[in-house]
Amino acid sequence: MTGLAYQTEHGTSAAAEDVTALQSLRPVPRISIQAFCETDAVASPIERAGEDRRMAKAHLKVRMGGIPTALEFYQSAATPNLVILESRAEPRELLASLDSLADVCDPSTRVVVVGHYNDVWLYRELIRTGISEYVVAPISMADIVGVIAGIFIDPDAEPVGRSIAFVGAKGGVGSSTLAHNLAWAMSSLFESEVVVADLDLPFGTANINFDQDPAQGIAEAVFSPERIDEVYLDRLLAQCAERLSLLAAPSTLDRVYDFDGEAFAQIIDTAQRSAPLVVLDVPHLWTGWAKTTLARADDVVITATPELANLRNTKNLVDTLKKLRPNDEPPKLVVNQANVPKRPEISADDFSEPLGLTPLAVIPFEPQLFGNAANNGRMLGEMDQGHAVVEIINELAHVLTGRREVRPKKKPGLAGLIERLNLKK
Repeated sequence: MTGLAYQTEHGTSAAAEDVTALQSLRPVPRISIQAFCETDAVASPIERAGEDRRMAKAHLKVRMGGIPTALEFYQSAATPNLVILESRAEPRELLASLDSLADVCDPSTRVVVVGHYNDVWLYRELIRTGISEYVVAPISMADIVGVIAGIFIDPDAEPVGRSIAFVGAKGGVGSSTLAHNLAWAMSSLFESEVVVADLDLPFGTANINFDQDPAQGIAEAVFSPERIDEVYLDRLLAQCAERLSLLAAPSTLDRVYDFDGEAFAQIIDTAQRSAPLVVLDVPHLWTGWAKTTLARADDVVITATPELANLRNTKNLVDTLKKLRPNDEPPKLVVNQANVPKRPEISADDFSEPLGLTPLAVIPFEPQLFGNAANNGRMLGEMDQGHAVVEIINELAHVLTGRREVRPKKKPGLAGLIERLNLKK
C-alpha cells in the first residue's frame, strides 16, 4: 500500500466540536485569570481551558465559591487581568452583587459572568455596567477559550501563521527530508510565504538540502532572545526560493546547545507573525523545549519507517501528544521508506492499528530519487516533477494546509487490473 489513505472518521461528539471550534483561535497573550465557580459543571471546562495549548502563556486559577468568595478574596488581593464569575442568582440579585464587586476590582480588570438565566435584559444591563461578556451555562471548554481570546486578542491584528512540526519516530527515518520538501511544495504550489526553522542546531540538514550556507541563522536568535522581533528575524532568514525562507541551523559542534523549555517559543511566535506557514523541523530527541514545541504547534506530523522500534516510539509519541494536546486533533502519521527490498517490514495496516491512526501517506523506498536530490541540494520536485513520490508530496501539501481532504489512491498495476476484471464478472 503506497500513496495517500483515508483517515479514520469518528462520530461527532462534544469533544470533536470543541476541536473544530478551537482550530481558528489564536494563542491567548500572557495574562492572569482567576475564576470563582459555584458548580463543578462550570469549573471543569474552565480548568480544561487552562490546559489547552492556546492558553499556554496565560496563568489561570479556579476557585469554588462564586461572587461571595471573590468579594472576600479581593479585599486583600489585587485583581488579575480577567475575573470569571459564576452565579446562579436571579438577574436583579446578580446585578446587585456585582455592584459590590466593583468596589474591590481594579479599573483595568475585565470581568466575564457565567450565569444560569438566558435573559436579554440581563445581558444588556451587564454590558452597560462594564462586564466584558455574559455566558449562559452550560458552557464548554471551547466557549471559555473563545471568550478569553475575543477579549484579549485584537481582531484587527495581522493573522498568525500556522505552524506544522515534523518529528521522526527515530533518527534517519526522513522526517527532515519530508519537512523540507513539503515546505518547498507549499511555497511553490500555493504561492504562499513559508518559513522553515531547522531546530537541530548541531546536526541540522536544511542548509545542505536547500544548498545554502548562510552566515547567520536560528542560533543567533536563540542565544539573543532579547533582540527577537520581525525585523531582526528577517535579517536571519536565508532565501531558498521565491517564497521560501530558512532559519538555518549552524550544524557545528563548537558549543553545546542546552536550552530551557521556552527557548524557541519566542522565535516561533515571531516567525508566525511573519509568514502564513511555518514548518518546524524538530530533531529526534526528548527535551523540555522539544516537548513544548510539539505541544504548541498547530499540527504535528510523525514520520516513521515500518519496523518495530519505530512502532514503539510512534506509539509513545502519539499517546504523549494526545495528553499534551487534549483539545487538538491527533498527530498525523507518514510511513516512509516502505517496500525496501529483502527487508522484513510491518504492513501499513498492522503498523497503524495499535496507534488508532491511518497514515496520511505511505512513501515507497526510492533511494535513487532521494539520493540524487540530497547530493545536489535540490528538492524532489526539482529533480523529477512527474515522479509518483512527488505527487504524494504535493497531495500531502494540500492536505496539511487544509486545501483538500485525504483521498484514496487507485490500486496500481496488477492489483488494479484484477479488481477491474472482477468488477466486470
